[in-house]
Amino acid sequence: MSSLPVRREAVSDQLYAVLRDRILGGTPPPGSPLTAERDLAAEFGVNRHAVREAVKRLQQARLVEVSHGGRTLVLDWRRTAGLDLALGIAEADKGPTIAELTRDALEMRVCVGADAARLCALRCSDQAASAIMESASRYAVQGPDLTELGEADVAWWRLIVEGSGNLAYLLAFNSLVSGALPVVQAPDALRAGELLDVEAHVRLGTLIAAREPRAAERLARELLSRSVPTEIPESGEPT
Repeated sequence: MSSLPVRREAVSDQLYAVLRDRILGGTPPPGSPLTAERDLAAEFGVNRHAVREAVKRLQQARLVEVSHGGRTLVLDWRRTAGLDLALGIAEADKGPTIAELTRDALEMRVCVGADAARLCALRCSDQAASAIMESASRYAVQGPDLTELGEADVAWWRLIVEGSGNLAYLLAFNSLVSGALPVVQAPDALRAGELLDVEAHVRLGTLIAAREPRAAERLARELLSRSVPTEIPESGEPT
């Protein structure tokens, strides 16, 4: 397979992206050695410092492992990589599609949100419960604009996740809403059933304030599940 030399600006970033895509595509396969540093430098027409920087990023993303002897082995990214790789996967030429990643991220959002609602009903302070109810009231007076509702929805769910007292859930939530995971790319029409149900948002806030964890979990799961696509087309947006 022939390769064109990468552009000179941000050489290590470009080289990292190329090597990341190769690994995601299974070339080289897990357990095999990464192409030697000098050979990569010659293939792409870059200096070895750029190669070392790119390999360092691969190592940080848990795509490769550098042994004490200097040998670099390709890892099975499905077993070793974390959420921080999600955005890279979305940008890669190989691997899961945007539609598949959107579905997966929305399914994760259901699980995190439902259990966060349960924990919030159990753990949050009275002050936090009041803030959630107040935010739900503000949500209720939002207009039908889905973009505005989406922004209000994020602010409301942040209070719930913070109220859960679970730091791992909060960090996952940050990834979901920051663009590290492609939830933000879900089409408005897909999320309309969830966002426009103002009554369910208010009722969920009421259940949390009333300290009813199981009912809050059930309603949160039902509400969030409405945004999960029922099928993934071969191309285009999830439906």
